[in-house]
Amino acid sequence: MSLNVLPLVSLKAYNSFAVDVAARWFAEAHDDDQVREALAYAQQQLLPVLLLGGGSNMLLTADVEALVLRMASRGIRVLQDDGERVLVEAEAGEPWHPFVQWTLQQGLVGLENLSLIPGTVGAAPMQNIGAYGVELKDLFAGLTALDRRSGELREFSLADCGFAYRDSLFKQEAGRWVILRVRFALSRTAALHLDYGPLRQRLVEQGVTAPTAVDVSQAICAIRSEKLPDPAVLGNAGSFFKNPMVAVELAQRLSAEHADLVAYPQADGRVKLAAGWLIERAGWKGFREGDAGVHRLQALVLVNYGQATGQQLLALARRIQADIFRRFAVDLEIEPNVL
Repeated sequence: MSLNVLPLVSLKAYNSFAVDVAARWFAEAHDDDQVREALAYAQQQLLPVLLLGGGSNMLLTADVEALVLRMASRGIRVLQDDGERVLVEAEAGEPWHPFVQWTLQQGLVGLENLSLIPGTVGAAPMQNIGAYGVELKDLFAGLTALDRRSGELREFSLADCGFAYRDSLFKQEAGRWVILRVRFALSRTAALHLDYGPLRQRLVEQGVTAPTAVDVSQAICAIRSEKLPDPAVLGNAGSFFKNPMVAVELAQRLSAEHADLVAYPQADGRVKLAAGWLIERAGWKGFREGDAGVHRLQALVLVNYGQATGQQLLALARRIQADIFRRFAVDLEIEPNVL
């Protein structure tokens, strides 16, 4: 067996919250064959399997009594290029932001608004990552996944994936599918997405009147760096709560009570509220209890100041959820996977 399976490995370096829990068994898969080896090994040993990408969308609350399989496959390739539309495929283990930067270096437009999002290419479809007016589904051209039930490879189209706001078939059927590689339809001349107010403002401040995709990426990196802490410095998983969708009646009532409520009407008649606004208005921004806290600059981000456990971070999240419901009658949903 070419797969190297190690016992009792700390996962502190493999999750962006830097929570120090142990994996009973740990392995890295660098290609499809090693993925199959790992799954066969787990089946023989009667072990559950936890798939791990960049560890940036999870909160670990206890030691993991399983085989933790880190997807470490690498590779980027151009499958089609007609001079305008370019089909690019990346292996699941490719780090997301460097992949985005690679596409920009090739003169390709499409992924620039998703710059500086932590994680890997393979994990990105799980929650249909999105930022600054763009979601992964907008550039998605297909993916290859291994069905753990049948052992067969399956090709997924956009329609197959069930993408929704921070959701997908792969998240709904967690544990069944191992995403191996993902394809993106990019362009050399597509229009840029500049609808996000702070993005336009940043470009104006920089004196950029005719922005390129690289300009957009650099502006977004600057904005994200100012708003969100670097996980390498301060443990976090980015936005910890989803922006809640509420009935228009509730949104109207809250707007009447709070003139500065941040709300976005949706096509389905509901209204999306800014979770960060709700949390900040409730007074949680900058809160700290031990080493678990809410970031001082961004109320949507929970942080580990050093030695916080996953259970302490989850307990803080539950307190925030209860307080927001009491104050605003709004249910906040946790975005990272809690294990």
